[in-house]
Amino acid sequence: MGTSSNRPLQMAAPSGDLWTRVTELDDAMLEQQVQRLEIRAAEEAQRAMRRDYLSRIAFPRDARVLEVGSGTGPVCRELVSWPGVAEVVGIDPSPFLVERARELTSADRNLRFEVADGRDLPFAAASFDVVVFHTTLCHVPGPEAALGEARRVLRPGGWLVIFDGDYATTTVALTDGDPLQACVDTTLATLVHDRWLVRGLRSRVAEAGFVDVDLRSHGYVATEDPRYLLAVIRIGAETLTAAGTIAPATAQALTAEAERRVRDGTFFGHIAYASLLARAPS
Repeated sequence: MGTSSNRPLQMAAPSGDLWTRVTELDDAMLEQQVQRLEIRAAEEAQRAMRRDYLSRIAFPRDARVLEVGSGTGPVCRELVSWPGVAEVVGIDPSPFLVERARELTSADRNLRFEVADGRDLPFAAASFDVVVFHTTLCHVPGPEAALGEARRVLRPGGWLVIFDGDYATTTVALTDGDPLQACVDTTLATLVHDRWLVRGLRSRVAEAGFVDVDLRSHGYVATEDPRYLLAVIRIGAETLTAAGTIAPATAQALTAEAERRVRDGTFFGHIAYASLLARAPS
């Protein structure tokens, strides 16, 4: 499987995390991301990780919950029916994603979505019991500002919840030099601002003034239902083609190889995720 230049397949030059400029993306690009977000959220492995970290939160009675970077709203939709939760607010800087989140939400007076930036929240101090960042902080340049805002809007003793990928571990490779890995690495370069975020998360959260920091690891393995990682491979192949690194025929061959592995039962993908729970000082 060669490239257009017959050299070993290399990652395309990073173009920067598109989520850092989400308000500039066209509707077609955003629609692609909507589909990817909903596919990922629906996977049972992803649902199991959400249940795991949500079950560790001692929600107070009639809890008011904020999700920062809610995207299409799958986490908010789960939170609004969680025991003890009375109200959920999801915020995202993209009007397109906020509108789509509203469309995907049943008529529930206890759930609403607003356009806002997590680094400048339009809410009063001490107005939430729980603030959630679900796969959000890895996309935020200067996450310290977002953590500071989370502490400001949390009530004393309130819960900070962060779930994110240690995306530097993301792999679909079966051997050294597996060409599908170049597709994954290319996608990460265009979709993730900080692949190493979780490795310094404890210290950042402590520096923001939170206490009782609890960081746990979650292994995500995609074999039988790899739709999310197939989308990641497809995006990478398309990006490599657009950069002129490979020919369109090579991109088609790469995605076909990934699909063949799924059919043959040899597909393997892995990402190490982490969840962090901490408290605002009482």
